[in-house]
Amino acid sequence: MALAPFFDAVLTELDNGLRTLAAPAEAARPSPAGDLPRPALSAAERTAGAALMRVNHAGEVAAQALYRGQALTTRDPDLRRTLLDAARDEQDHLAWCARRVSELGSRTSLLGPLWYAGSFALGATAGLLGKTAGLGFVVETERQVEEHLSGHLDRLPEADVPSREIVRQMRADEAVHGARARELGGAELPPPVRRGMRLAARVMTTLAHRL
Repeated sequence: MALAPFFDAVLTELDNGLRTLAAPAEAARPSPAGDLPRPALSAAERTAGAALMRVNHAGEVAAQALYRGQALTTRDPDLRRTLLDAARDEQDHLAWCARRVSELGSRTSLLGPLWYAGSFALGATAGLLGKTAGLGFVVETERQVEEHLSGHLDRLPEADVPSREIVRQMRADEAVHGARARELGGAELPPPVRRGMRLAARVMTTLAHRL
């Protein structure tokens, strides 16, 4: 990549990162919660739902950074398009989660800049590894996110139907992203890399649950 276009791309990503962290997210698709009734929840249910949706919002901040970081450094145009398509879906997720956290009377994670910077660096590194490894990174990321969202469906209060519908749609979207990456040739990552990704995700979700 020529120096001037790459520098312009870096500036674009800095702008995108600032908007992700500081500006209200806008979704291209309607929220799955839509016009669903907002049931009366107990204080405990609201607290539990808000904490889980805050974790999901933090995950979407990280997802934006992961995909855009990898899209910046990959040399493969097909992979770049795949990554940016996924990032657009993640932008919807970001907006849906932010709105639901607000509806539940809480706030998003205070550590958003940390999640974004760390994930962008990880994505940019993955992009330098080539198409097959980069797609494998997407496959493993989406596999772990699907598991994470399934766990949240088990933990969200049954009465919190709006949050549950958002999480269901997010999980469906992540499955599509992972399947697309496999179709394009994503390779299985080595076990130590997969374990490292799980550890990093566990640290983020634990901190975001409270902060």
